[in-house]
Amino acid sequence: MNGSSSGVTAVLGPTNTGKTHLAVERMCAHSSGMIGFPLRLLAREVYDRVVAIKGANRVALITGEEKIVPADARWFLCTAESMPMDRDLAFVGLDEAQLGADPERGHVFTDRLLRARGREETMILGSEALRPMIASLVKDADIVGRPRFSTLSYAGAKKISRLPKRSAIVAFSAEEVYAVAEMLRRLRGGAAVVMGALSPRTRNAQVAMFQAGEVDYLVATDAIGMGLNMDVTHMAFASLNKFDGRRSRRLTVAEMAQIAGRAGRHQRDGTFGALSDEGPGAFTPEEVLAIEEHRFPRLDHLYWREGQPDLSSIDALIASLETRPPPGVLRAAPQAIDLGVLKRLAEEGWVRDRARHPSMVARLWAACGLPDFRKVGLDPHARFVSRLFGHLSEGRGHVPHQWFADEIARLDQVAGDVETLAGRIAATRSWAYIANRPNWLAEPAHWAERTRAIEERLSDALHASLTQRFVDKRTTALMRQIGADPSAMPVTIGPEGEVMVDDHPIGRLEGFRFAVAADARATDKRLLLAAAEKRLSPERLRRAEALAAAEHAALTLADDGTLQWGGYPVATLAAGVSLGRPKLALHRDLDCLDKAARARVGGRLDRWLADLLARRLPVLGSLATMARDPAASPALRAVAGALEAAGGLAPRGPLRGPIDALDAGERKRLRGAGITIGALDLFDPRLLKPEPARLRALLLQSRGAPMVLPPAGATVLARGSDGAALAAGYRPLGRQAVRVDLVERIARATHDARSGTGRKPFAPDPALAVSIGLEPVALDRLMAELGFRPVGKAPDAPQWVWRGRPPAQAPAPPPTDNAFAALAALVGHG
Repeated sequence: MNGSSSGVTAVLGPTNTGKTHLAVERMCAHSSGMIGFPLRLLAREVYDRVVAIKGANRVALITGEEKIVPADARWFLCTAESMPMDRDLAFVGLDEAQLGADPERGHVFTDRLLRARGREETMILGSEALRPMIASLVKDADIVGRPRFSTLSYAGAKKISRLPKRSAIVAFSAEEVYAVAEMLRRLRGGAAVVMGALSPRTRNAQVAMFQAGEVDYLVATDAIGMGLNMDVTHMAFASLNKFDGRRSRRLTVAEMAQIAGRAGRHQRDGTFGALSDEGPGAFTPEEVLAIEEHRFPRLDHLYWREGQPDLSSIDALIASLETRPPPGVLRAAPQAIDLGVLKRLAEEGWVRDRARHPSMVARLWAACGLPDFRKVGLDPHARFVSRLFGHLSEGRGHVPHQWFADEIARLDQVAGDVETLAGRIAATRSWAYIANRPNWLAEPAHWAERTRAIEERLSDALHASLTQRFVDKRTTALMRQIGADPSAMPVTIGPEGEVMVDDHPIGRLEGFRFAVAADARATDKRLLLAAAEKRLSPERLRRAEALAAAEHAALTLADDGTLQWGGYPVATLAAGVSLGRPKLALHRDLDCLDKAARARVGGRLDRWLADLLARRLPVLGSLATMARDPAASPALRAVAGALEAAGGLAPRGPLRGPIDALDAGERKRLRGAGITIGALDLFDPRLLKPEPARLRALLLQSRGAPMVLPPAGATVLARGSDGAALAAGYRPLGRQAVRVDLVERIARATHDARSGTGRKPFAPDPALAVSIGLEPVALDRLMAELGFRPVGKAPDAPQWVWRGRPPAQAPAPPPTDNAFAALAALVGHG
């Protein structure tokens, strides 16, 4: 493809001259061919057109983020940057070649203009301003001028509220596009939105809305000037200034004409104008005359950069990319971001160590070519490329599967507003670019398909979000369908609970509650609620019957104490007559049900809660029975009642009197219920497991005694940390808190060790305490609480002697029935 060849034609002229259509016809007349375009959107549009002519198995699409190359491909539609320059093809075309004068991308178009050649025919398309550049750089080219098919005339300045139908408004930032579209929604019912950053799928969906007449206005960035064909009769400029990546400047007359020329199509005349008739946003008479007569200053230079740089070393690569062109019409291109990234990476020693061979230098330069789709700037983008090259230059040279998978999974979320979704699409384009490089991944085809699918899902969501935000279809449908009678509204309910009128969502049925769409106007909300309340009763009754028949697994108890069904609250855990006998209060969302339906639902939920308590906290039911057993002794009722009030776990000290009064049978009855009567605490070991502990905490919370749970499986906690309290099953000892079942194990081992020694000093085996991480200070504290005191002078291995029960824990007289409430209250707050 490189070098000169016969049949170079430059077709120059304003917009609406059919240049692109001519190039496509000429390419399809050859046995093979390729055209390079300035936008992915335009490449995709022409690809679809050529596929319809030649068939999908013969046509290829190559852009940075998308690659469709059938094995038998003969016609290629590409972005200028992605044109495969090594292919021998009969026809080669370059669209919008005047972009060689663009400071950011100009060197790419200039390189293609100089080097991209077809075997039989080459066609260069551009504006009339490019004529002197063609004459100077492609001396054998046949220059053909094309007149505009229709008349383009100035229509003056018009406010947004007075714009004619089939108008397109061009703005030069996403913020300005959104602001204009929002104003059109308010004043004229809505607008489609087209920006270069949109995916082809989103752009096509938005354009289809405009073409089909669903909206009469379109808001776009200057991407609309690059050959995107739509039935626009008037082009309005929201501004005549743009930020070109370096500074804010006024559009050139050629740029104004490129955009204005999209008004009118084929033989239909078009008009252009501004939204302001004075100030910097207004056209000058000279600009108007030049645009109408298609007379623009000729280009006097194009930007150039070496298209085949020296890859022998990093320094040679940078030097060749900074080589200045020979004197003439070519100028050295300003530093593009790929060269900026290369220079940053060249400062890293590890990069130079890895890029010593030409093949690795080429790989480094390819990585630097990753576009900054996210528009984050040089430094953040360079860090991303640095990480990328780190993977490409080690091992098998592949990006790690897990990194790639994790990053695209993070982006695969369709929730969010327009800006969020557009940001995710931009980030997805980076990963799509990586996936479409042939040797950057172990399975490039698989990951290219994955990124394509994610971009499509995000694009569909973005189209829906743009439509919802900037097209007021819902209000139109309401007024058309119901007039003044809400009961006439044709309400339908989707499988995910979405409530729609004439296929336009007006809200969601979230469990039993109808939630008006968040973007509904305040004036619409009362109407929507009234209509929904009248039409949703059958669906709510159906859901009530489904809830009354729900399986146990369909109901879950959330951390805030709400009982949920399908992710929505249906009841709240509330205090009952005792901790072991809680109740459920139906959620207010169920107030919409009749009394009989509420009774059926309430009965089902009560059975679910009883089953849950029997499975997770059986000890509480047993304790409640004992505490109210008239045949039980006052001592047993006192102990059982206090334990139930405390959730099955209480310190022994306040209950020592009733415990000492228990006979052997009553102790056996407690143990049979699961209670361990320990040296320091009474507890059910099952309550220390995560799920029972969580349910116990929720029961205590329902009675106004919130408890922080410890980490699951923890044995020893730092004092003061989450869960380091006796109420949660951890006894504070010095600077630590130890799980009560382990405290009991140490206590039993200690008493076993002193067995037979009476009151003689003994040294307990510290192995158990050490194995669970108990500090010496905490162990000393535990020994003291167990009734021992240290003796001897061996601090590393102290001996202990039994001193008997501490005075503070002296036995109390057995309680009477009147002491029950006081003991229960005392333990419950212990």
